[in-house]
Amino acid sequence: MKAYELQGPGGVDAMMLVEKPVPSPGTGEVLVKLKAATINYRDLLTVKGGYGSRQKFPLVPLSDGAGVVASVGAGVTRFKTGDRVTGSFFEGWLSGEPSEEKMRSNLGGALDGVLSEYRLWPAAALVRTPDHLSDVEAASLPCAGLTAWSAVVKLGNIRPGQTVLTQGTGGVSIFALQFARMSGARVIATSSSEAKIEKLKALGADATINYRTTPEWGKVVRQITGHGVDLVVEVGGVGTLNESIRATRIGGSIAFIGVLAGRPEAESRLSLMVMQQQRLQGVTVGSVEDLQAMADAIAVNRTTPVVDRVFPFADARAAFAHMASGAHFGKVAITIG
Repeated sequence: MKAYELQGPGGVDAMMLVEKPVPSPGTGEVLVKLKAATINYRDLLTVKGGYGSRQKFPLVPLSDGAGVVASVGAGVTRFKTGDRVTGSFFEGWLSGEPSEEKMRSNLGGALDGVLSEYRLWPAAALVRTPDHLSDVEAASLPCAGLTAWSAVVKLGNIRPGQTVLTQGTGGVSIFALQFARMSGARVIATSSSEAKIEKLKALGADATINYRTTPEWGKVVRQITGHGVDLVVEVGGVGTLNESIRATRIGGSIAFIGVLAGRPEAESRLSLMVMQQQRLQGVTVGSVEDLQAMADAIAVNRTTPVVDRVFPFADARAAFAHMASGAHFGKVAITIG
């Protein structure tokens, strides 16, 4: 089979197309013929060698993939050849609370990822792909989709009538908008592009703010809502945290996910977070059980992930470059089989 391997922390130039033997499923394992994969911001960091001390080389990159069952090992009864499946980001985190051991099983970092024609998964780490989704759409679910689900639904506990703020137009943010709307919440969305803002409105954003022309957008959010939002899905990181604190109501929550915005501002508003009894909740994807719950909700609501652009397997490096440009709206995908 063909697979891309990172030979070291040298960026996409260190990502080589190699030939590897097709693995055979052992007891309890499923061999998946991958059809599509998607890129997360975390994957851009990984190819530069900047995603934690446990990253191994050589490494097959990317965590998010979907495909078709090629064969099953002994004892596997949940799946059969031909079933469409999506693999979990943490193949060892089946349910319950996270732990160091469970989180060591992350794809495309500690373990080989999905930018290959075939991959083995433990049967317990797979879910059936919702029937209405293409393989490309399903490949956006394991990390971006589930991170947003955990932020808004599982940990955010958003209810009808509440208000959620999303930042930007990457995969997590757009999923967060969709899940907030699914939950009956109002959404305020930010972007630096007026063209992207129009797309956010078409997806159901109730209010939008251009954070480039309105750098103190937290103050504007307070004006729009009268008291602040119930939840901010914070993908910017320390560079946007001050405005997120300002935008959050007394007793509200900030789902802290990303590192997109760089360095923190000189003056921190952390004291305001204390005075307003806000909660800062770290979010790192979720379990297989969570992935199944999200897939079930997506199937019932017939939610369709937003895919910006699809690249062929041979042009995987170009897909990384497009992701790095920041021009995307939604997910950047790679077709494999």
